[in-house]
Amino acid sequence: MDTRTITELETAMSRRIASLPSRIRLFSREYGALPRALLLTGSRGVGKTTFLLHHARESRMLYFSADNPMLAGELLYETVKSMFMAGYEGVIVDEVHYARDWSLHLKALYDDFPAHRLWVSDSSALVLRAALGDTSRRYVPIRMPLLSFREFLYLETGVDYPVCDPFSGSVKLPVEPTSAILGSFRKYRSFGTRPFYGEGNFEDRMLAVLDKTLYSDVPFFLPNITDGNLRLMKAITGTLAAASIPRLQVRSLCADWSVGADKLYQILGVMESVGVLRIVRTENDTKAKSAGDKLFFADPAFYSVLRGSLGTSREALVASLCADAGWTVETTKDDSTGDFVITRPSVRGIEKLKIEVGGASKKIKNADFVIRDDIDYPAGNTVPLWLLGMGW
Repeated sequence: MDTRTITELETAMSRRIASLPSRIRLFSREYGALPRALLLTGSRGVGKTTFLLHHARESRMLYFSADNPMLAGELLYETVKSMFMAGYEGVIVDEVHYARDWSLHLKALYDDFPAHRLWVSDSSALVLRAALGDTSRRYVPIRMPLLSFREFLYLETGVDYPVCDPFSGSVKLPVEPTSAILGSFRKYRSFGTRPFYGEGNFEDRMLAVLDKTLYSDVPFFLPNITDGNLRLMKAITGTLAAASIPRLQVRSLCADWSVGADKLYQILGVMESVGVLRIVRTENDTKAKSAGDKLFFADPAFYSVLRGSLGTSREALVASLCADAGWTVETTKDDSTGDFVITRPSVRGIEKLKIEVGGASKKIKNADFVIRDDIDYPAGNTVPLWLLGMGW
């Protein structure tokens, strides 16, 4: 890499840092010192680049994206080595899966330059699986979730409300559920799950994210993908948006699209890993290949963008908020007792709760908690949906 290219990358990074918003999401602000080598993953548009640039401002680091046309044909190892030889103490490599043999190069860079920082990001969790043999012991994995409601409120108002565990024994509200707060929650669930909502044209941007993810990211991780497979993925998103029951008929899809079941499960798995789908299995389901008991958009805002079912979007939001708060989310074996079983490790062992999800008058059934939409205050075993969004 020549000096001119490094200078152009320096200038581009300076422009990026200068354009960082005055308020960035709390996940970025509250995260402590970053390790020497990390692999940051998260859906497109959640703020990964902002996170890394924010933490790099006081360091001599250089940012570049592996899909930058200026670097076409360059080996990742040689690119980064040139930057280190130019005096940089570290690099930020975005969209790393675009670099050929990237995991082998990252391993070699880590070993050959022990005094330098290597911060890497990608939009697919599959990069972690692909890198296990080469980088798992070297690069610390960090996953960046969608915005929480708490973060949305901070971006909107500048107020940093405390984290709240809505399932704790005695819930102290982090904020009073005024009409303004409840109105903000309605906005959040429709168009506030990714920081770029503040730039306007949220629906168009989300549709662009969907297309970029399906037609650009998925082919990197799905061998021998065909045009028919790509159209099938788009059909799946349309089916989920319109369905009142969030399930796919595997046999029907296989017949309609002339695809084998193994290939369909592979497609669904990749769509989940790149942040399009959330596959929720039944409790204790250990089948290697499954379309899940329920299948949601990973980002509940897609139901608003695609004019989907309110009831399904409500369940998708609960699954998303619980998962990003550290819970493992599964469906109950008997849905007459509740919708989901959520579990997570704690100092007391494994916490396990059964929850039911619905509107303002939803019954608790035999669940531990009922999550109700369109209510303001918690009472007993009733948790308002907005309060789940204050969990991190």
